[in-house]
Amino acid sequence: MGYEIEVKYRAVDHDRIRRLLVEHGATEDPAIDQEDVYLRHPARDFAVTNEALRLRRVGSENRVTYKGPRLPGPTKTREEIELPFEPGEASYHDLTRLFANLGFEPVAAIRKRRTPFHLTASAHSIEVALDHAEGLGDFVEIEAMASDASGLPAAQQAVLDLAHELGLDQVEPRSYLRMALDASRS
Repeated sequence: MGYEIEVKYRAVDHDRIRRLLVEHGATEDPAIDQEDVYLRHPARDFAVTNEALRLRRVGSENRVTYKGPRLPGPTKTREEIELPFEPGEASYHDLTRLFANLGFEPVAAIRKRRTPFHLTASAHSIEVALDHAEGLGDFVEIEAMASDASGLPAAQQAVLDLAHELGLDQVEPRSYLRMALDASRS
């Protein structure tokens, strides 16, 4: 899959960002509901290694995603491996059972309504997501992918440049998982 480069911003006005994205030539996809279930490894503490294993449902589509440790740099950059698996509730249930039988346990479920926008900026394909995360609030995520490490600096700069052009400045460094875990401890 490659490397995911992203920055998340809080305290955002989705309507203002939507207008600016359209002015930048972005195309808007229909809003989607996502449910992400994060799993705890039976022998490795992902909180210590800064990794994540996630099962994602988008409608009837299912995906399993591994996110590697964060790499140094001005953006959240990490290896990402995402694989689709058979659509539907039965397949999702079967994979959940498989992971449970191997000792993986659910840590948290994050539900969000996401409106994705796609555009090209600085020769990079970029996705900007307007997210409403249940119990956490409204956010904007700007994401690009790099196929290998040599493409990271340019992709990181493209993400940061677009954020600047959109007037985004309140970076939220935590993942939705971390925010949910922090909120549950309060």
